[in-house]
Amino acid sequence: MGTATAGGTYTAKLLDGPLEGRTVAAKFLDNGTPQGRIVLPANDRGKKYVYRRNGDISEFADGTGAPGAVDYAYFGAEFD
Repeated sequence: MGTATAGGTYTAKLLDGPLEGRTVAAKFLDNGTPQGRIVLPANDRGKKYVYRRNGDISEFADGTGAPGAVDYAYFGAEFD
């Protein structure tokens, strides 16, 4: 799992969609909260998968009370 500190990282759990069941490291926003949306490259032709935070924090980091893992649901795809 990631380090749950402002400016650090946390684990984003992808609940559904094309990347269902995977986890990725995500950076906290400057104010120390998890990102509301994560965009992940799908291929080298400009396709990206968009995941949105579903509001659930599935795990907290030991001793800090900060999120250690946050759930994200598939929102759709973007194309460049």
